[in-house]
Amino acid sequence: MPTDIKSLAREELEAQFKLWEQPVYRVTQLLDWLYVRRATSWDAMTNLPKQLREKLRENFSLQTLELVRKQGSHDTTQKFLWRLHDHSLIESVLIPANPALYGEASDRHTLCISTQVGCAYGCKFCASGLDGWKRNLTPNEIVEQILSVERWHIAQPKEKSLEPTENRVVNNIVVMGMGEPLANYDNLLKALKILNAPWGGGIGARKITISTSGLAPQIRKLAQEPMQFRLAISLHGATDETRNKIMPVNRKYPLKELINACEDYQHEKGRMITLEYILIAGVNDSIAETRPLASLARKLYAKVNLIPYNKVEGLSWERPSEEVCEAFLDALEKQKVIATLRREKGGDIDAACGQLRLKTEKELLNR
Repeated sequence: MPTDIKSLAREELEAQFKLWEQPVYRVTQLLDWLYVRRATSWDAMTNLPKQLREKLRENFSLQTLELVRKQGSHDTTQKFLWRLHDHSLIESVLIPANPALYGEASDRHTLCISTQVGCAYGCKFCASGLDGWKRNLTPNEIVEQILSVERWHIAQPKEKSLEPTENRVVNNIVVMGMGEPLANYDNLLKALKILNAPWGGGIGARKITISTSGLAPQIRKLAQEPMQFRLAISLHGATDETRNKIMPVNRKYPLKELINACEDYQHEKGRMITLEYILIAGVNDSIAETRPLASLARKLYAKVNLIPYNKVEGLSWERPSEEVCEAFLDALEKQKVIATLRREKGGDIDAACGQLRLKTEKELLNR
């Protein structure tokens, strides 16, 4: 299949149009169709000459995502299951912010996006890797998740639509969906540059958070990038003993190496890091676990985001009680750590990453 047009940066398009002896303003028109009007066909691009549209059709693909399933109502967390051109399935999750004080529309909507079909890192509690790793997503497949959600939104009846801000519905991105983002480094960075660029998504780098389970070399590489993306570490244990039980990546990059990489990142960026910590009953939710976690958070000047575990079908892990979660939060705060506890957001929609995909694949196989 030809390269998808949304995998190309503006300078690449300008070089191609120069070869075709097309004026530069045609690139601006094309980018407007792709990222502002979110066009899904060459024929829709009516201010481009027909001959140019034919050249584009012959040389590039213009892929979109097929919506297979959606869970959640318009005013809550919503999960989208997409089918790619090769019939692989991926997930995106739209998380509206809490309403403002007097009930007006929220000023932001966050989309959690995927970077791989499946995952090779095998975190014991996660649904994403249960069926193994299939392939990396291409830049356009990463970008298309934002555009597809926005197309879906535009198609909603007015009374059910979200209030867009800054001409976009999605204005915060968290790269925490299916897959290990930094294992698909080049494709991810190209997609995020497109989403960040004024001619593309126009989403500020500081409104884009990249999560990793702990790939130390790639964290150091990310630190050298000029853009100020935010970094989140999927920690889930503040000792090697705890992380080794649930996160195989820790054997390759143990905490000491991960911490050193995070310190290098902060030295370059001067940005606060977030430590993501899924609370799993009987595994990492005891008050004793707060002491090494607090020590690590203070060392890295990091904030801690506590997430009660979402049950995954086929796995034995359990969610702690609300009281245990609140006590864990309280213990961290008493140790002078900035911490938040995610109250219920999407627990009723197969919220664990990869769960809806697995469920759908099983159903398709059993037909």
